Amino acid sequence: MENIRIEVVTPVHNRREITLECLRSLAQADQTGFQIHIIIVDDGSTDGTSEAICQEFPDVEIVQGDGNLWYTAGANRGMAAAIVRNPDYILAINDDSIFDNGFLQNMVETAETYDRSVVGAVLIDWKSRKRVFQVSPKWYVWWGGMRHWMKQTIHTLPKTPWKVEVIVGNCVLYPIQAVREAGLMDEKRLPHFGDAEYTPRMRKMGWTLLIDPRAKAFCKPNDTPKSLRAQSMKEVFTALFVNPNHSHSLKRRWNMSMGGAPNRFQGFTAFFVFFVRFLLGMNVEGKWAIRQNEKPLSEIFRNETLPGKQPRRSN
Repeated sequence: MENIRIEVVTPVHNRREITLECLRSLAQADQTGFQIHIIIVDDGSTDGTSEAICQEFPDVEIVQGDGNLWYTAGANRGMAAAIVRNPDYILAINDDSIFDNGFLQNMVETAETYDRSVVGAVLIDWKSRKRVFQVSPKWYVWWGGMRHWMKQTIHTLPKTPWKVEVIVGNCVLYPIQAVREAGLMDEKRLPHFGDAEYTPRMRKMGWTLLIDPRAKAFCKPNDTPKSLRAQSMKEVFTALFVNPNHSHSLKRRWNMSMGGAPNRFQGFTAFFVFFVRFLLGMNVEGKWAIRQNEKPLSEIFRNETLPGKQPRRSN
């Protein structure tokens, strides 16, 4: 692989030291054969993030936001700037990530091996260094939508790339053609979780979504939101029905369900199931879910695992 142009994109906000650590990790990763350009969308940081980046990484391009972009619009601004540069790939990342040295080489090799593929890295809890999270959720209507696995580790994964239904947006390699065909994320309906609908949209357009077990990104898991049962009735009403940006927002859940579902009927049914489960205290993202049994992902996705191949491009 040589002369492959990659645009790296991430939105940031007031996490100066975390962002700098991410950029240092990228700089240390194996970039042999790649032309790398990094675009940071600084959404109104007040902690000197942009100034620190300019001082330590003067080649990084910074796109300024006004503080109201949130994740999806921030990612979209970066991707729009990347498209103009006509790369081969766009690597979308979160800035709270530290990367294995060979992660990008492995992701590109997999993307080059399998036609029309979008490739995600394995996301590993940066504290435990073994626990895998938000990797290859699977759609179950009676689960209430996408089931996120709670008990997977680096030892329970398939050994070769495997097909998935959605790739969480912490570290995703998009061929530029996939972005041109699908457009950008839906920032109006999903200001925080545009990735929940984005790769399923690509999948419906004929792109294969893959996770490469060799590509590792050590990330900070999302903070657990305050339980609704620990909030006042006013807070609960605001969270569920008023604030669309809240992690418990039913509008957000509806848009995620309809966007990520195989079809609209399954999306509607899953949303109803989720709501009933929530009322029964069987929250698919809470303590009830943690108590459920899980098979290893290597077994769950046994029929979706692909054999190894040689990349289509080589030195």
